[in-house]
Amino acid sequence: MRILLLNLTRFGDLLQSQPALAELAGQGHEIGVACLENFAGAAALLPEARAILPLPGGRLLAGLSGDWHAALAAVADFTDRTIRDFAPEAVVNLTPALAARLLARRLCGEAVRGFGLDPLGYRHESSPWATFLEASSASRGVSPFNVVDLFRKAAGVGVGPGRFALARPLRQALDAAGDRLAGAAPAETAFFVGFQLGASAAARQWPVAAFAEVGDRLWERFRAVPVLLGAPGERELGARYGELAGGPFVNLIGATDLPTLAAVVCRIQLLVSNDTGTLHLAAGLDVPSVAIFLATAQPFDTGPYREGCLCLEPDMPCHPCPFGRSCPNANACLTTIGPQTVFEAVAAFLESGVFPTGAYPGARAWLSTLDARGFMDMRSLSGHDAEPRAVWLRLLRRVLRQFLDEEAFTGPGPELFSLPETRRKAVLTLLGQSAELLWLLEGQAGLSVKNQAMKSRFLAGWDRLSALWTASPELGVLGRLWMQEAQQAPPDLPGLIARIRRYGECIAALAACLGHA
Repeated sequence: MRILLLNLTRFGDLLQSQPALAELAGQGHEIGVACLENFAGAAALLPEARAILPLPGGRLLAGLSGDWHAALAAVADFTDRTIRDFAPEAVVNLTPALAARLLARRLCGEAVRGFGLDPLGYRHESSPWATFLEASSASRGVSPFNVVDLFRKAAGVGVGPGRFALARPLRQALDAAGDRLAGAAPAETAFFVGFQLGASAAARQWPVAAFAEVGDRLWERFRAVPVLLGAPGERELGARYGELAGGPFVNLIGATDLPTLAAVVCRIQLLVSNDTGTLHLAAGLDVPSVAIFLATAQPFDTGPYREGCLCLEPDMPCHPCPFGRSCPNANACLTTIGPQTVFEAVAAFLESGVFPTGAYPGARAWLSTLDARGFMDMRSLSGHDAEPRAVWLRLLRRVLRQFLDEEAFTGPGPELFSLPETRRKAVLTLLGQSAELLWLLEGQAGLSVKNQAMKSRFLAGWDRLSALWTASPELGVLGRLWMQEAQQAPPDLPGLIARIRRYGECIAALAACLGHA
């Protein structure tokens, strides 16, 4: 079967769809990739892609500000060419935006995995995993799954371990990258370490001064030269680094296209990075990393999809920040993780090949690892596994995996999920309130069909449950999933009751795990 992957998002997200493509190709399917035109170079790093179909997104948006008829004609031309040149028999759409859903339906009708539309124009997801992928994007502080695994599941695969393997640059490109680095570094250079200074927002960027201090110490101790990586819009960060650094460095910010960037990344021993596309490029090229997660970024969902990488986040009770709110602490997390902590971690890895267990001052340190069922997970190196947030994420990971896979809940098992008693009681109270509301909704659903007063009570109960969950730090992601499913075409009455009952089983499973503790 010819399957077209539709991913109209960012550089890193496009790269992270590769494990899903690998599984689809492993099933014998022929794969094409439709992406934004400016990321066509990144799509070339996806070894399974037999066709790359770039969509001129920038020109389409510009056209809408002028003659929208021309913009619409351009979209029609893109879909006609895609159907003519690749003739997809199914689309895997990993972009939840309405425009992408419309495009997927235009290309393949109802043969869409991930995000689509039904014949009446209602939003439709092919599985609970796809619905969760969109719901969790607004509640990542309590999302326990790496986005790569969510992509895999939304694509209809994700059975067993995932493997992130981008296309390796050709030998000629690797040699050219090596010569370029050697020509820009001192003769006594031993090796190179990559620095990604930029991020999607200033609040997610570790200070340039901290990078510069780490770089200088790497030169003093190892004769390792930092290589500054980044997009043209981050050149100012490179200039700032040059003002602060005392040791040598190679500045390639804005000076590489994507294939060249990939070749350079293959020539470094280690990448020190904020949470950006370069981090995921390194993971797909099997290059180890030290990743720093600040503000809204956290390693459990957007950490590198490669075993043995170190993820550092501020050891602060407010981290990660919720989306859409200004920081009440003047972005204190930017300086909580100091350069000494990062340098010692990098030095230990360069000397031994592993990141050690122990203290990471100012940081919660996590090592990326695969769990027993093949999903990417995080293991604490700094003794934070027993903290309430980590415990709750582990509990959600267990129960939501069964919930989204539509498996029978297996009970708490031998694992203990221990929260501080005050918080445990508060969460059990929340779960009890949720169970009661779900029981009422299940009973009212059938009566609401014929009784207008009962219908009003049913809708009021529905709203109460939605408000209860979305206001909860623990169940916020479940609340958004509940609301996302409610926006799909309404099921028949038996389907609605089955859905309510299934949520009741999920709540009961969460309560059983906490009660077991």
